[in-house]
Amino acid sequence: MTAVTSIALGRPHMSDTESFDLIVIGSGPGGYVCAIRAAQLGMKVACVEKRETLGGTCLNIGCIPSKALLQSSENFTETKHAWADHGIIVDGVKLDLARMQARKGEVVGANTKGVEFLFKKNKIRWLKGEARIPAPGLVSVADVDYAAKNIVIATGSESMPLPGVEVDEKTIVTSTGALELDRVPGHLVVIGGGVIGLELGSVWRRLGAEVTVVEFLDRIIPGNDGEIAKQFERVLSKQGLKFKLSTKVTAAAKTGAGVTLSLEAVKDGKTSELQADIVLLAIGRRAYTAGLGLAEIGVALDARGRVETDGHFATNVPGIFAIGDVIAGPMLAHKAEDEGVALAERLAGQAGHVNYDVIPGVIYTSPEVASVGQTEEQLKTSGIEYRVGKFPFTANGRARAMGQTDGLVKILADKRTDRLLGAHILGPDAGTLIAELAMAMEFGASSEDVARICHAHPTLNEAVKEAALAVDGRALHI
Repeated sequence: MTAVTSIALGRPHMSDTESFDLIVIGSGPGGYVCAIRAAQLGMKVACVEKRETLGGTCLNIGCIPSKALLQSSENFTETKHAWADHGIIVDGVKLDLARMQARKGEVVGANTKGVEFLFKKNKIRWLKGEARIPAPGLVSVADVDYAAKNIVIATGSESMPLPGVEVDEKTIVTSTGALELDRVPGHLVVIGGGVIGLELGSVWRRLGAEVTVVEFLDRIIPGNDGEIAKQFERVLSKQGLKFKLSTKVTAAAKTGAGVTLSLEAVKDGKTSELQADIVLLAIGRRAYTAGLGLAEIGVALDARGRVETDGHFATNVPGIFAIGDVIAGPMLAHKAEDEGVALAERLAGQAGHVNYDVIPGVIYTSPEVASVGQTEEQLKTSGIEYRVGKFPFTANGRARAMGQTDGLVKILADKRTDRLLGAHILGPDAGTLIAELAMAMEFGASSEDVARICHAHPTLNEAVKEAALAVDGRALHI
């Protein structure tokens, strides 16, 4: 649609329309960071957000509230079961779920208000409402058109539906509903053995629910290193989570007592039923582009409904770009943030770049799972010869002192050059520990480089050093 046809439809002439250098659609981590960086670089920026608060899915109903509940539930179970080992006796521990949920809301509020403060600080205009792109260079919000030299689609993702399982966010919930439960379910069934399902399943298991995870594949956390996944499953099983792998959910029937799930074994087709008080549907997420009008202006989507972009986040329509969950790549907030910064810098004439080979991923259970780079399975498929170094937390002094010795550090290095190819950690504070190895990989380090660095004692990081030493068969403490 051109400016001329816009006039015919009753829109103001382009010269009368408020204009911006950049309009970002979506205020999640990718969108708001892109807006902030662009404003820092001197652009006149607006950001469209239809929620009452900024921050997108991550801050409002995803990363932040889930981590608040994960921390609270971990504190609860440690008080009940772990502190006695440290000589701390606490009698009569009780759960105040209402207060726990209220605290989660306070954490969310502080974060979303923080983004709003940053918008004001950087003079970013918040356009409240749903966005539509009626034409290149034009964004419509609440029946008002705004002109933009560049438009960034950062609308994120939504929970993937499953045929036969109708979500009502009460008894059959997505992660959104699972974060808002006002009672601990007797039996929570999680459909999907990925990150979201295991994190939220862990929350409600710690608070007293029976939790069963139903996964279509023969393993949990697909895409992660296989050895780590097997050990992780064993750890979660010790914590009381139950697993039905290689199992398909074919239907969900709501009853007076909860939900009856119809199951089918992948291998032999055998059918069965499973009763649940609450069902959490967590089979993944898909790109969200509803209402933007992309088809009408010719923006190309791929077979999975994601916005197609080139190596510089540009769509096939000049002046329209996309970042984050709405394009290909891992659906991670920090990936979206880096893309937002890189794109803003490119629009300002700089050389923004994202290294997709060194994007860490973290599962915030207890213990945590963290990874960066390639898995053993990927290296084998690619025919790359490699060496492995492992070190268990049972042999780490700090982990023993903490009473958190489950898991290991695993490092994969090129057999010929010793360059780091991947790292995988199951253990305490793995999400923090992985940063050292991500930085090492970013700078092209070898396992020998990491092994030669003096690590403070006693720290969990010494397990990273020992795993690096183990690549060459010379770990000191095993």
